[in-house]
Amino acid sequence: MVDTTHKHLIIGAGFVGLGMAEALKGAGIPYDQVDASDDIGGNWYHGVYETAHIISSRKITQFTHFPMPDDYPDFPSAQNMRDYLNAFANHFDLRQHIELNRSVNYVRPIENNLWEVTFTDGKQRIYKGVLVCNGHHWCKRFPELKGEFNGEIIHSKDYKRLEMLRGKRVLVIGSGNSACDIAAEAARVGAKCVLSMRESVWFIPKTFAGIPFVDLLQWWMPEWFQRLTAYGIMRLTFGKHEEYGLSKPNHQVFDKHPTINNEVPYYIKHGRIIPKPTVRQLNGWEVEFIDGSCEEFDLIVCATGYDVAYSFLPQELQRVEGSVVKCYGGAFPDDYKGLYYIGWGQVRGGVGSVIAASSPLFIRCLKLQDEINVPIGLVFKEMGQQLPTTHLSDPQKTFRELKLTNFLFNRIVKKAHQVDAQYPIFRNTPLLPNTVQLTEKGVKCDSLVAESQ
Repeated sequence: MVDTTHKHLIIGAGFVGLGMAEALKGAGIPYDQVDASDDIGGNWYHGVYETAHIISSRKITQFTHFPMPDDYPDFPSAQNMRDYLNAFANHFDLRQHIELNRSVNYVRPIENNLWEVTFTDGKQRIYKGVLVCNGHHWCKRFPELKGEFNGEIIHSKDYKRLEMLRGKRVLVIGSGNSACDIAAEAARVGAKCVLSMRESVWFIPKTFAGIPFVDLLQWWMPEWFQRLTAYGIMRLTFGKHEEYGLSKPNHQVFDKHPTINNEVPYYIKHGRIIPKPTVRQLNGWEVEFIDGSCEEFDLIVCATGYDVAYSFLPQELQRVEGSVVKCYGGAFPDDYKGLYYIGWGQVRGGVGSVIAASSPLFIRCLKLQDEINVPIGLVFKEMGQQLPTTHLSDPQKTFRELKLTNFLFNRIVKKAHQVDAQYPIFRNTPLLPNTVQLTEKGVKCDSLVAESQ
């Protein structure tokens, strides 16, 4: 067996995984990287439809230190994103450390604070630590639908091209960005499109006065001011929900992941999208909604999101509650060292700029972890940090907090050594090898293959 005990393993070679790989490589920290797919890019490679474009802008989605080409539009396409991530990997020479078609089956702590990784082919390696960057766009969440449907039911992840909608009577269930994108496509090429929303959402326009909406929000803006700006722009762009036959949302803008879309309101006004409430039941080709109305369909697309899941981790390390991973500093458990949950949150804005801003701090924490026996998460806990209560994050607030944390990092170092002295014989608790199917442990997904975002 090749000695990998001095290395970290990065699981996933999508946007987050590649960003972390570049950070570790730049810091001279040895690592391996694996991905279950046959190419890099994560969700942008294997998970999106042909006509997809980012909803955040090029400016905030790109890695700050590696700008997208000048000829890219404000909202790059899926192909643009794949090309960009490949260029990023090539520029920083990341491919030499990436193993494709390499699926992780099980990760467990063993003696001496090391981590045993078992791959689906049965091979095993032992690592110093594991960075979990497998993304959150692979474990499909389906609604509970009563009755039987004669047509086809798919998840939005299985939607790939316009021809799947052409000429069909389409029901899209959901109110997020994928739901609205697919509904708009069905409005263009389908025979009929109905959008079933459990509750109304705030439709934020992609641009205002020619500027991407997300670019209008600056680092110095508190969230209340961002909300006020958003409400003003939405009212000027779309008017009131009642004008579209929709009820006013019962939550504040940004309390849920924003739906950035101009087309759904447009097509509602043109009668090409019919808004409906929740589905009550299925009956052959017909679908009944809770308002008593019925419509016939050929295809139902469930754009109902994904569960955050770590199917390769034992139950003792399953820290997911709803959509939140209960760890400190966004990545660190307080009872195990060497395991890092990265990229599980939903950033309100582009992910690249956040990774570029946060990875230097992560590297500092990783180096500090080498100096102490206790987990970094325990240090943050002893400093009074609270566990996260939401998977949503305001990037502007994140940037401010990162600046402050970097400025005060010497205090973190001092506290870390104090906490370390209180637990002089800390060791990770070893866990047994995998002896049961992970689906029996409560992680139920279509696939147990670790994919990347």
